Amino acid sequence: MSKFELYNIVLKDLDTETRTFEFDLDEVYFKKIDSPEVQKGDVKAKVSVQKKLSTFELQFTLEGSVIIPCDRCLDDMVQPIHYKEKLQVKFGDKFAEEDEIVIIPESDGAINIAWFLYEFIVLNIPIKHVHPTGECNKTMVTKLKRHITRQKDDDDDDTSSIEIDDDDDFSTDEIQTDPRWDGLQNITENN
Repeated sequence: MSKFELYNIVLKDLDTETRTFEFDLDEVYFKKIDSPEVQKGDVKAKVSVQKKLSTFELQFTLEGSVIIPCDRCLDDMVQPIHYKEKLQVKFGDKFAEEDEIVIIPESDGAINIAWFLYEFIVLNIPIKHVHPTGECNKTMVTKLKRHITRQKDDDDDDTSSIEIDDDDDFSTDEIQTDPRWDGLQNITENN
């Protein structure tokens, strides 16, 4: 028995009416996927399958949340997931993905959607994922602030003159650059 057998949808037996499948994507699911991006969560997946003339249309609706590390403080944070996606599937000789159509072997007659569900969740996670302002780990924010903010003429690690505001969002205005790199700014500005 495959560890993802629960996520098989048999298409060859479907008639023209729409069928709906529901899946609970919990910690067990994410451990089976064994991917570093998301390892915990609670997402409800609803998949509606409708047979068209020569294809099957799968409509995915994902609602819930996943636990991912904050980019700023590395503590776990809750990322809401709200996602809808369509997938076109048709039968063929062997498994393939062409444009926006997934081809599955007609001899199998079923599609396993476990990895598609995971990809849709990961696509819903923003590139920059951080806690709301003020909710990051205060100790880590303090350490990060010491490493980011430097005086241009300060060569040693004396950080006693740095004022730390725990609610800072680390905008690029605060980050002081190394004077050796400042000359490179003129290259893009002159072109």
